[in-house]
Amino acid sequence: MTWLSTLVIAFAMSTDAFAAAVSKGASLSRPKFSEALRTGVIFGAIEAITPLIGWALGSVAAPYVAAWDHWIAFCMLTVLGLHMMHNGYKTDQAEAPVRTRHSFWLLAATGFATSIDAMAVGVTLAFIDNNILVTASAIGMATLLMVTLGVMVGRMLGALVGKRAEMLGGAALIGIGAIILYEHLSAVA
Repeated sequence: MTWLSTLVIAFAMSTDAFAAAVSKGASLSRPKFSEALRTGVIFGAIEAITPLIGWALGSVAAPYVAAWDHWIAFCMLTVLGLHMMHNGYKTDQAEAPVRTRHSFWLLAATGFATSIDAMAVGVTLAFIDNNILVTASAIGMATLLMVTLGVMVGRMLGALVGKRAEMLGGAALIGIGAIILYEHLSAVA
């Protein structure tokens, strides 16, 4: 596999994480660059590990991962999105203190939900001539960059949409899950 195809795969794997990061940044009150970088590191590490897991599982898990990855991502992103929307609604009802940081576990769950497709890619990479460590590192670095940028873009959007940012972010996560599900189901049909 060429370096160009590795970069294309890396950035393709990070686009859904970018969209999730925009919603995460929008739901925070003016996140600092350090928070954006922290989010990028968490997402990037998870996004780099999942293709390694997929590659290690190889042909044994291929039918299971490929058959269910889109459903798992859809369900996880829907649950996280509904949780964010509920919190946004709750914030409207009773003014809660403004959040400046997401919990590690919330970020990790969102990062994992957006990286399930990377695990399936890892399974596929087990069958071709590919240096999985280079590819996984490229995916992790691209995700770190895209997510850090996404949180900062979300910061600007959060200032525009105000209190409704968390509700919009939750809706965006549900939309990402629906798109993942639609793409996989339409590819099968």
